[in-house]
Amino acid sequence: MNILVCISKAPDTTTKISFTDGDTKFNEAGVQFIVNPYDEWYALVRGLELKETLGGTVTTITVGGAENDPIIRKALAIGADSAVRIDASATDALQVANEIANYAKDKNYDLILAGKETINYNGAQVPGMIAALLDMPFLSQATKLDVAGTVATIECDVQGGTEVLEADLPLVLSAAKGMAEQRIPNMRGIMAARTKKLEVVPASGSATSTEVSSYSLPPAKSECRFIDPDNAAELIDLLRNEAKVI
Repeated sequence: MNILVCISKAPDTTTKISFTDGDTKFNEAGVQFIVNPYDEWYALVRGLELKETLGGTVTTITVGGAENDPIIRKALAIGADSAVRIDASATDALQVANEIANYAKDKNYDLILAGKETINYNGAQVPGMIAALLDMPFLSQATKLDVAGTVATIECDVQGGTEVLEADLPLVLSAAKGMAEQRIPNMRGIMAARTKKLEVVPASGSATSTEVSSYSLPPAKSECRFIDPDNAAELIDLLRNEAKVI
């Protein structure tokens, strides 16, 4: 199995969000970045499990500058064999998908895996765009993936049940919760990651197709009011006359 796993960085969930350049750019100063959990916990780990069962290699790919190297090294520490970083600023989903597709088009990957979305943008567009650009089948939000020969069987959650699908390889798949269990890098993996290949390749020059007008923070949460548990009348009055929900 020749597997490519798309890896991107995401802010740690404890990050305080702010913006720069007239609220058009996310302020990365002082932010601790992690591997996007859907990429790491589900896409990467399932790719590693398939490699361990069926043989082959797992390569990660990231679009971004050198500031991405620490999270790429973590993916290598978890078990990826090698990594590729396309040296371009990631500006929107189509530009990222184009860069990855342009790199992958002549590499004969059997599987291209990605998380179902990133936790910072929640767009869920990149994997489907990669599939379209490479003219491959695309299976989305899979919670289970098995491969036998050249056929992949996936399961995904649907309303009221589970959908089971089959598709021939090669294909692109986005992974959701349930696909695999998180792996913690051990010391041997961390040491080995230092010497694994991280190839930096020039961007193909894919154009940006979107423009950010501005970002804004959601409204601050209102102050909590505490009602004496024995004072149901006050609670009902507030819900009826102030919150107007009953």
